[in-house]
Order: sequence, then C-alpha cells, then structure tokens
Amino acid sequence: MTVDPSLAFDVESGGSRLNPTGLEPLLGGVLRQRAVWVDEAVCIGCRYCAHVASNTFVLEPDLGRSRAIRQDGDSTERIQEAIDTCPVDCIHWVSYDELPTLEQRLREQELQPLGLPAPARFKRTLPRP
Repeated sequence: MTVDPSLAFDVESGGSRLNPTGLEPLLGGVLRQRAVWVDEAVCIGCRYCAHVASNTFVLEPDLGRSRAIRQDGDSTERIQEAIDTCPVDCIHWVSYDELPTLEQRLREQELQPLGLPAPARFKRTLPRP
C-alpha cells in the first residue's frame, strides 16, 4: 500500500492542522526534526549540493545560488553529504520553527546575481599587411 505523504497535512495530529509536527502517523512518525537551510548570501553557486542531493537542492535561476526546495527530497545521509561538500559552509540544519524567520530575512536582503557573463569587449582587429 502506497500512501501519499502530503496527506499528513490534511489530517488532525497532536498539534495544529496548520503546523504539522512531522510525527503524523501517515509519515511513519520518523520525519527528521530539523530542516535544511541554504544561506544564499554566502552561497557561491558551485552546484555541489545540487549534484549530491538533487531532490533537495536546486540552483535558483535568477541569482545562481543554491536553494533547498524540498525538505523530504533526499535521505538525511545524502543531505549531510551535500552539506559536507559545500566549500563555503552555507548549508545548515535548523529547526522548522526558524524557517519563516530565515525566509523573511532572505527576502529583505539585496543579493546580486552570480555568474553573469563578462561585459562585452570590443574586438580588436589588427591592420592586414
């Protein structure tokens, strides 16, 4: 029998219906207790995390920085491996309660896009002999 994990958010649990705990019976009660967060202000867009845990991380197309798009995309071990491969240590485990505050801070930051092409240069042509 296959159960859609999104159903856990439609059932009443010990907590509020709007604030799932991760311990809902449909999820087996073993959802990790921490969320993964990418500090995009520090991220250099190397893509290592997206290569290791491609169901969790994606490169944001406008800024060229990594972003966690699914908390349940990969196993905890695979996400930890992605964290360990990050050369600038911008990926962190945080509590689910911290996510709204971190997302708000991210929206307030003015980040510049990474990986823009260099400005066009004039092509120098030498006179022919």
